[in-house]
Amino acid sequence: MRALIQRAAYGKVTVENEVVASIGKGLMILLGVGPDDNAEKARELAEKCARLRIFEDDQGKMNLSLLDVGGDAIVVSQFTLYADTSRGRRPSFIYAAKPEVAEPLVEVFADELRGLGVETQQGVFGAHMLVELCNDGPVTIMLEL
Repeated sequence: MRALIQRAAYGKVTVENEVVASIGKGLMILLGVGPDDNAEKARELAEKCARLRIFEDDQGKMNLSLLDVGGDAIVVSQFTLYADTSRGRRPSFIYAAKPEVAEPLVEVFADELRGLGVETQQGVFGAHMLVELCNDGPVTIMLEL
């Protein structure tokens, strides 16, 4: 399971001209699921995202977590995080989980964030989404379990 997290000043996701998720300060989390991933990995990765100390304290050091700052999260399923570009110029996605495996694990991940106290919104699984954010820093970190 892979999460590309971006510290955001604000962010939103639009599907068919309708805003389906919107946050102020928090994390935009692009989540990729592999075929061997499971609910335990989803919960562990969600906890790591919520507790990762990437927000600045009053001394300007990245010392605070999403939970510490009371930030929100948007979770966007992103199978392209498993793109294989080792051969040719067209990416292959054979290492991404099938939708019937990935969708429930995206839900487990988002539910775990909520259970930890993070106000969590989601994109629409499988939809064409327009994802906007103001990357604060910029801070972008790839996590993988």
